[in-house]
Order: sequence, then C-alpha cells, then structure tokens
Amino acid sequence: MKKRKAWKRFFHFSSAALTAGLLLTSASPASAAFWGASNELLHDPTMIKEGSSWYAFGTGLTEERGLRVLKSSDAKNWTVQKSIFSTPLSWWSAYVPNYGQNQWAPDIQYYNGKYWLYYSVSSFGKNISAIGLASSTSISSGSWKDEGLVIRSTSSNNYNAIDPELTFDKDGNPWLAFGSFWSGIKLTKLDKNTMKPTGSLYSIASRPSNNGALEAPTLTYQNGYYYLMVSFDKCCDGVNSTYKIAYGRSKSITGPYLDKSGKSMLEGGGTILDSGNDQWKGPGGQDIVNGNILVRHAYDAKDNGVPKLLINDLNWSSGWPSY
Repeated sequence: MKKRKAWKRFFHFSSAALTAGLLLTSASPASAAFWGASNELLHDPTMIKEGSSWYAFGTGLTEERGLRVLKSSDAKNWTVQKSIFSTPLSWWSAYVPNYGQNQWAPDIQYYNGKYWLYYSVSSFGKNISAIGLASSTSISSGSWKDEGLVIRSTSSNNYNAIDPELTFDKDGNPWLAFGSFWSGIKLTKLDKNTMKPTGSLYSIASRPSNNGALEAPTLTYQNGYYYLMVSFDKCCDGVNSTYKIAYGRSKSITGPYLDKSGKSMLEGGGTILDSGNDQWKGPGGQDIVNGNILVRHAYDAKDNGVPKLLINDLNWSSGWPSY
C-alpha cells in the first residue's frame, strides 16, 4: 500500500476570505435541520457549548500557530479567539522533529469536571505523528494545562496517530479513536484519571482496496448501537476535494462496524452520509456533538473554495443517521 494521507491543514487565503459572508437559514439552531455556515474559516471542526457560548476548534491557519478557536452566542455568527498553542510545546519535537507550525484536527469533550482537548502534531505525508492532550476547567478563561503525549506513531507503525476522537461507551467509559490512511482507524480504551491509553489497540475501519483513503473518526452511541463516521477520499484541495462522510454501526464499541448493506468497515465498507453538493464541496473532518448535531467542514464553491464550518441536526429515527 502506498503510504500517504490527506493533508490536514489549510491553504493560504486572503484576508478578504476571512470576512466572507454568513450563509444561514431563517430557522433558529434549536429547531433547524441546517443551522448555517460559519463566517470564519474552520477546518476539521469540533464544537462544544459552555454556558451560553458555543466554541468551535479546528486546524490552525497557515498564518497562525496552534489550533484555531471560534466563539459564538448563537452558532451562527462566529468571532476568532486567541489560538491554543501559539507558542509550540517543547516536547513536540522529541516525537515529531519536523512538525508543522499548525496543529491539526482537535477534539473537545467535557468529562469529570474538565474540558479535554485532544489534537494532532504531524507533518505532511508521514506517519511520524503524535496526539497530545490539554485540559481546562473553563474554556472562556483561555487557560489550558498541557497533559503531554497520549499516543504516537513512527515510520515502523502501520497506522498514523492523528485525528483523535474522545468517545464514551454505554457505561460511560472513555475511549480514543484515531487514524488516517495506512491501516486505518484504531480504537483504545482510556484511563479515567489520566485520559490516556490503557490496554489493547483495536482496528475498526480500513480501506485496503482504496489506497487506505479514510480518516477522521467520530463515534456515538444511539439506541443500542455504536455508530462510526469517517471521512473517505481526498481532503484539502479546495473545490477539487473529494472528501465525503461514511458510516457504519456495531453492537460493540470495538466492532465489527457494518454499513447498511452489511459490509464491514474493515473491508472498505461505509454508507455515504454526505458527499457535498454544487456549493459545498468535499465535506468531512466531521464530529458529532451531544449525539444529535453534525459538524464538519466543506469548501464553499461560491467563495473561492474557503473551508467553513457546517452544522446540521442529526436524525436517528430510522436506526441510521440522516439530516
């Protein structure tokens, strides 16, 4: 298998793109199937609400350091906040000597009185990568504690330690999913106190006949099933991106995950949820918020291919996700 992965970072955009117009429906987030699109760039989004404010985190811009942070009172109008890790952490270079200045594909969750923020440190086209962790008791404070290395991969591994996803099983135990290309998506159980791996590494999705082109896992438990979403195909090429969101489900968090046709996601299976449209190209890098909200980026064909945060309600009434 050719070893490669999609590029999980931004392109160079003009300042005019940063102030691109907001696209909205007339309905409010409380009732709308489609909430809207962000007025600010965001890639590989994750989102959470603290008090009356929404926060969205994503891959940093080329002109910034660290992780990008947006804030909103209504999940429609977003403002840029101070980036996280604007000063690089000293330990990153020990595991990833040639990491880029931007960190990638974060995931945010609240658990045991803290916000836990997982993120990726890597370099283009290599699986010499690391997943790091930061914690905070208050997002609005802007103060984050470095919790250090979670898991790493090297050139001797057949997986890539990026695109972390913190999830919980039906009993409330924390797990971490991650992976990009190579042999696919991995899953490991976490210690409840350190929030770092303990135990085995499970394989839950791969695409052996498609050059390994999948990444960005997100997991949720609904009505007796664990649902796994991943991003298929080519990311990060603006309107030429072929990214799309696929899914399967399993009775066990460790799999096997089967799509609607019964094909295993370890064998390239995955039912397509979102492949974009004439305006929104290459949707992916998705996250599921509170079990019923889908966030992902897509490239706006009406705005020079700028990646924006799209938000939809998720419907589970059929036993499968829809929006």
